[in-house]
Amino acid sequence: MPAGVMIPARNMPSMTTGNGNASGFGTSSSGLTLGQSNNMMEGHLHPLEMIQNTSESEIARMRDEEFDSTNKSGSENHELGGSGDDQDPRPNKKKRYHRHTQHQIQEMEAFFKECPHPDDKQRKELGRELGLEPLQVKFWFQNKRTQMKTQHERHENTELRTENEKLRADNMRFREALSTASCPNCGGPTAVGQMSFDEHQLRLENARLREEIDRISAIAAKYVGKPQGNFPLLSSPMPPRPFDFGAQPVSEEMYGVGDLLRSISATSEMDKPMIVELAVAAMEELIRMAQMDEPLWMASLDGSTCVLNEEEYIRTFPSGIGPKPNGFISEASRETAVVIMNHISLVEILMDVHQWSTVFSGIVSKASTLDVLSTGVAGNFNGALQVMTAEFQVPSPLVPTRESYYVRYCKQHAEGTWAVVDVSLDSIRPSPTVRCRRRPSGCLIQELPNGYSKVTWIEHVEVDDRGVHNLYKQLVSSGHAFGARRWVATLDRQCERLASLLASNIPAGEVGVITNQDGRKSMLKLAERMVISFCGGVSASTAHTWTTLSGTGADDVRVMTRKSVDDPGRPPGIVLSAATSFWLPVSPKRVFDFLRDENSRSEWDILSNGGAVQEMAHIANGHDPGNCVSLLRVNSANSNQSNMLILQESCTDPTASFVIYAPVDIVAMNVVLNGGDPDYVALLPSGFAILPDGTDGGIADAGVSSGSLLTVAFQILVDSVPTAKLSLGSVATVNNLIACTVERIKASLSCDNA
Repeated sequence: MPAGVMIPARNMPSMTTGNGNASGFGTSSSGLTLGQSNNMMEGHLHPLEMIQNTSESEIARMRDEEFDSTNKSGSENHELGGSGDDQDPRPNKKKRYHRHTQHQIQEMEAFFKECPHPDDKQRKELGRELGLEPLQVKFWFQNKRTQMKTQHERHENTELRTENEKLRADNMRFREALSTASCPNCGGPTAVGQMSFDEHQLRLENARLREEIDRISAIAAKYVGKPQGNFPLLSSPMPPRPFDFGAQPVSEEMYGVGDLLRSISATSEMDKPMIVELAVAAMEELIRMAQMDEPLWMASLDGSTCVLNEEEYIRTFPSGIGPKPNGFISEASRETAVVIMNHISLVEILMDVHQWSTVFSGIVSKASTLDVLSTGVAGNFNGALQVMTAEFQVPSPLVPTRESYYVRYCKQHAEGTWAVVDVSLDSIRPSPTVRCRRRPSGCLIQELPNGYSKVTWIEHVEVDDRGVHNLYKQLVSSGHAFGARRWVATLDRQCERLASLLASNIPAGEVGVITNQDGRKSMLKLAERMVISFCGGVSASTAHTWTTLSGTGADDVRVMTRKSVDDPGRPPGIVLSAATSFWLPVSPKRVFDFLRDENSRSEWDILSNGGAVQEMAHIANGHDPGNCVSLLRVNSANSNQSNMLILQESCTDPTASFVIYAPVDIVAMNVVLNGGDPDYVALLPSGFAILPDGTDGGIADAGVSSGSLLTVAFQILVDSVPTAKLSLGSVATVNNLIACTVERIKASLSCDNA
């Protein structure tokens, strides 16, 4: 086709602008050259789209005329005529049109049904068969597509208009029915019209939540085999019934499981029903293990603990998460205690990964929530499921941490009674690197009067403990290093700590007691961060790489370095952490009392330079006098040296004790004591972790014959430049500091014990 052929516009209104010039894509001509047309048509523009400054009504009218002409007997297309030089720019020149024959229309209609978007080759072939130019074929198909789209939209509009009329009629009928309705309770007329918008929304939400609770009960009834809404707690032991965790998949019609399971981004679609099913079965197992006694649980030889009868456990729960892996040992324990905390607050702590890891910072070195399957219903955690990962620790570099990947499920079983259960997901995703599996573990929480709660804790794991140092073998193998007693004792101590934080009746007569409520909160928050930093930096976590220093002539010292950059709670530079663990032939209580006493501090604290230590202020954290946060002042023996302040927290329970301290800036502590933000106080905590050696069943104060496992740890800033290299001299200095401290402690306690 010649490049200069013109496409005359049909039914096109005048495009003259206000100044008398023709307007059209920046040109004064009334048409486009073929080269321009081809460029426009490649974007599938209808020829009418070349019109500018044309009203919508005119465009609609022109399209209707185009469709009408197509529907009659054929489409009118422009007849291709002379070259661009022969164009007559006069707008009133009569244009010539070409009407397609009936045969041409039928053939193009048949081709349109097969291919509504023909390419250039197809258009040329069709045009050659019908005696038409490819551009004519192109225009016909464009108009045909537009026509079909418009007809479809008209049909949809008609259906929507009909549906709208039907809904309006239903609405009027419902309004009339409501106007004559009566209250089922009192028989009087209803007042729907006066109901506030908020009340109406609450009623709708209440109905939705009630339906969701029924669906959750339906899941439990289907997979646990119990009637809906019937979960007795603390009843007579239930007869053994095998669980089949590999039962039929969860139905998506129940509990809204379809939406719930699709929210799990980190697991495959095939895993999702199995996770929910596993959590429901684990909850049932936890309840039964908490309720049953003999023969499932047997009293230990000393009568202080319960021991799980593994043969009976396998008979009672034959399926579970599968058999115990080769080389793994089982650790199972159960403990019950009454704690000073509301049951709802306990559930919130357990279901918030940040609060949970903070409260149990001595046991949990790190934790995170990977996926939230359900947030629960009715505004609480009833029915909440979370996929989590956590690392559990003993405060010593000689005991490897235990990593676990599991699902946590929370359920309310009766008014004031809740249960939270964990179970490993390794049976769903087997991994050769797994060294710890959590069988159904967790706690039952029962409401008691006056804000107390009864907690029954179950801890049941299978673990490869071959990496544990011989010094800690007895404690770990007894199950007390990671067992239920340690969890409950830590929870009890932390509940007392939180109660002291909220206390308002502080006696003002005692010297050194901080009575300012804001100052107490800030100081306790600062001490809490200090404890978390210490515990996270002393264990053999997978995030840490310890280097053992040999040839020191003392116990092995393990060191590691960490760079501190842009951390307001830690001084910038290179921080050297050093720790060592050793055994002492004295009771943990005696070691704890010696280390926390400021009067005996000069016997072991080299950094105090022999100066007298005086307690300036303290906050009691429980009934035991050893649980407190103190602010100490070191009065230097050298008058030329300035006095130093030390923040110290000491805490103790039957399973573990800590004395943790850090030098603090005087100006910063004044801000904290006045209620200022403690997050900007730089801390490098050091201190001691004291554990029983396991010979007495893991109880710290069982008697003077028991020994202690003491971990000494220091964090020291060796260079204020984060990019600096660590010198051997700095390592030697820290090594000598720890070795000298250990020797002083051994000498003092051996003399006292003699």
